[in-house]
Amino acid sequence: MSSTTTSTGPGPPTAVRRPRRRGPGGGSLTVGWLFLLPNLLGFLAFTLVPLVAGVGIAFTDWNVVSGLSGITFVGLDNFTVLIADQQFWQAVGRTVFYAGIGVPLTMFGGMALALALNGPVFGRSALRVIFFIPHIVTTIAIGFVWLLLLNPTSGLVNLTLQAIGVDEPPTWLVSQEWSLLSLVLIAAWSGMGFHCVIYLSALQSLPADLYEAAELDGAGRWRRFTTITWRSLMPTTTFLLVMSLIAQSQGFGLIAFLTQGGPGTSSTTLSYYMYQTGFQFYRFGYAAAMGMMSFLGVLLLSILFWRLQRGRGLYT
Repeated sequence: MSSTTTSTGPGPPTAVRRPRRRGPGGGSLTVGWLFLLPNLLGFLAFTLVPLVAGVGIAFTDWNVVSGLSGITFVGLDNFTVLIADQQFWQAVGRTVFYAGIGVPLTMFGGMALALALNGPVFGRSALRVIFFIPHIVTTIAIGFVWLLLLNPTSGLVNLTLQAIGVDEPPTWLVSQEWSLLSLVLIAAWSGMGFHCVIYLSALQSLPADLYEAAELDGAGRWRRFTTITWRSLMPTTTFLLVMSLIAQSQGFGLIAFLTQGGPGTSSTTLSYYMYQTGFQFYRFGYAAAMGMMSFLGVLLLSILFWRLQRGRGLYT
C-alpha cells in the first residue's frame, strides 16, 4: 500500500508519495499474490488439510458415524494390528504385481510408440492424437469398452481367440486367475498414450548432430539408441517411472468399476482394500494407517529411483 509523508522544509508542506512495493519483474506483489490465491486456497483445502487430517486419524479409532466426539486416540495400535493383518499383506502383494507389471509395460509401450511416431510415418499427427485419446477419456468409458471386449462369451477378444484355434480362451475379468492381469493390461493400454507424448517431446529436443557424429563413426541403430537416445531419455524415464508408480499404486477406478476387488479377493489391491475398510466397514483410523504405510512405501521407492538415475543420463 502507498503512504504519504509531509516535508518540513520552508514553504507549505507537500505530500510525498512512497512507491508501492514491486516484484522482480516490476509488477505489484499484491497483484501477484491475488493471482496465486485461488491455487493456494485449493492446495490448502484439498491437499494440505486432508493430508494432515489423514495422518492424525491414523492414530485414532473412528467410525465417522459417531461424529467428531467419537474419535478415540489409540496411538500405534492401528499399525500394530496392520503388521499382523494377512489381508493387508495380500493386498500389498497384489499391488506390487499390479504396478510391477503395469508400470514397465506402460513405459516400454509408450517409448516404442514414441520412437515409431518420431520418424517419417504416414498420418503421424493423426496417430499421435489417436494414441493419446485413452488418456483423456474417463475411466468409466474405458472400463465399459473393455467390459464388452472381454466378455467371456460374446466379447471380441475371445471370439478372435476362438477363430484362431483357442478352444477355451480365458474368462478374463470373471476369473480369479486372470482378473488382476486383465486390469494390468487395461491400465497399461490406457496410459501408453500419455507416456508416448512425453517421450516424443523429449525425443524431438535431442540434438541431431550427436546422431550424425555417431553415424559417421560407424555406430549402428542399436548402438546409437543405447549411447544417445536411452541415456538422453534417462531423466524423462525416471520422471515417468515415479509418476506411474504413484498412479498405479493408487489405481482404484478400473478396479471399482470392472471387478469390485473380485472374484473373491483376486483383484483387491491396497487402494481398494483401503476403500473397503474405510467406506464399507467404517474403520477410518485403520484405513488411514494403511494410507500412511502406502505413502511411505511409494516415497522410499521414488527416492531410490531418483538416486539410481543420478549421473547415468547423457546430460547429468
